[in-house]
Amino acid sequence: MRKKSIAKSLMVSATCIVCLMSVSACGDLVPQPKEVAQSPSAPSFTLAQAQRVESRLDAVITTSDAQRDPAQLAGYVDGPEYQIRVSQLQVLKATNQVNQKMEIPTGNRQVVLPLTTGWPRTVLVVTQATQDQQSERLLIFSQASAHSNYMLWGLVRLFSGVTLPKFPVSSIGAKAGTLEDTGLVATPRQALMMYANVLQNGSSSPYADKVASDQFRTQLQSLTDAVQQAVSANQGSQSQVFTPDYQSAKIIRAADGGDFVVARIDSVWTRYAGPGRQSEPASTA
Repeated sequence: MRKKSIAKSLMVSATCIVCLMSVSACGDLVPQPKEVAQSPSAPSFTLAQAQRVESRLDAVITTSDAQRDPAQLAGYVDGPEYQIRVSQLQVLKATNQVNQKMEIPTGNRQVVLPLTTGWPRTVLVVTQATQDQQSERLLIFSQASAHSNYMLWGLVRLFSGVTLPKFPVSSIGAKAGTLEDTGLVATPRQALMMYANVLQNGSSSPYADKVASDQFRTQLQSLTDAVQQAVSANQGSQSQVFTPDYQSAKIIRAADGGDFVVARIDSVWTRYAGPGRQSEPASTA
């Protein structure tokens, strides 16, 4: 029996996935989270600073990819993206085949700045499409404390059909939300739980009618079905378990009063190839 893990970008060997979900406001109810400190009148981060962070990251990623060296990422990449990137570099070093999903475009079309007096702080960057017209990327930068750098915490490929909510303009800045924000169709905590349940149980999930279909789930289901045909033919079996990491969630308040949630969901995929057989990776990506 061999265990495998999958990431949001379908990267085998990564130990986490990044889940992107937008929760819209319900009717006229607008969430009113309690303020723990007086709100600043301007963003705590500037567009010029964000540009410097992106330029620094681009230089590090270029060097790391060229040298196939994950050690270069220390201090610049963190969280789920660090684990995914290390896995990608290991595959790149072993196969010498460049994975296009690793590309991070340098230009951006939107930057969402934080409006907060405390830490951690989160900056969202929506990039342009790649040179070969791959989908745009959503970059999530996080600063853990006043004495630490902003690091790339997460990267999400924005599949076709994805619509992001409207955020406050950069001169105003966006407030951070919480897992328990109310006045929504679901709290962020509930939304993460429902999405993980749908990933694991598909159409049989009790929340299947509450979570809109997306391209990631479609691709994951197709891959799972293909693997099932192979293991069934050899008297094998497979199972998947998805566990949301609530404490990892980055929650940003949208301009319409909704919450935008990015969080890590751990996935363990267990496959038994059958008597006398060995399970191989489901994907070389």
